[in-house]
Amino acid sequence: MSGGVTVRVDGASRGNPGHAGIGAVVEFDDGRLPVELCSYIGETTNNVAEYRALLLALEEAFRLAPSCGLTVYSDSELLVRQINGQYKVKAEHLRPLHLEALRLLRAFSSARVMHVAREENRKADLLANLAIDRHCK
Repeated sequence: MSGGVTVRVDGASRGNPGHAGIGAVVEFDDGRLPVELCSYIGETTNNVAEYRALLLALEEAFRLAPSCGLTVYSDSELLVRQINGQYKVKAEHLRPLHLEALRLLRAFSSARVMHVAREENRKADLLANLAIDRHCK
């Protein structure tokens, strides 16, 4: 399969820690319809939710398009800078999530992770919040 995959991810936590949800959109350059993902992940911090959203999206993108190049967009400056090696991962509970994300990113033919403004990540944000809303009714 050729082409590329674009992934948009977001995690949300109502309270920090609090009820948390993750959302992601996987888009394909080859014309396939996008895949939307959302899941309630229990009570946790926003940073954990951001990483869990990334991991879910990477697993799904690899399952659907394993030989493609990948671009990830996130509005979490911390996540993007940690993944790109600009920030150290100081929080012990984030280290396993960070290492797993790096492992999954290496599985793609190419991968880049980029920061975007919250407005450019609206769909992933909506999905993360939808997961919380559905659980907390």
